[in-house]
Amino acid sequence: MNPAKADPARDLLTAGLSDSAIARQLHVDKHDVAKLRAEMGLANVPAQPLTVEQKWRQRVRELPGGHLEWTGERATGSGTPVMRHSGNAYTAARIAFRIKHGTDPQGYAAPGCGTRHCVAPDHIDDLPRRQRDRAALRLVLGAPQRPTHCRRGHDQAGHGQLLPDGTAYCARCSADRKQSATAS
Repeated sequence: MNPAKADPARDLLTAGLSDSAIARQLHVDKHDVAKLRAEMGLANVPAQPLTVEQKWRQRVRELPGGHLEWTGERATGSGTPVMRHSGNAYTAARIAFRIKHGTDPQGYAAPGCGTRHCVAPDHIDDLPRRQRDRAALRLVLGAPQRPTHCRRGHDQAGHGQLLPDGTAYCARCSADRKQSATAS
């Protein structure tokens, strides 16, 4: 290791930073940092001392109305709040759902509050919960019963979905249309 960077590396090692973090900060090889750590008799830093939920909590900020804003990483293009932990990628909404319900969501986890990308655990629903709430809305609005089959004959018990306003649609037909448009 460059002697000019050895002393700053020793200071950072003593402060508890990982070999990779020091290598990035000082622009040195992480193997050189590891050798220096061994010479100093210091143990390796745990790769990720926080649980997924603890790391998630560090990346949220309260907003009015009980909403939580994600301050961490976002997916390119969609802007979906995401987080990496111990080599795995998660959406922030998926973790929020797990915090609230103690289980992983079925299908996509998404805010049901109407605030785009809100990650408040109380506001996150999975597919069955969204469909249940939308079916209740249909009843309140006096909408007719959903058909058992769509126009193309798909069984709506398995393919029937509801939009946020309670409008029924066939998810299979929707997927087929998207696939046809992509193939064109």
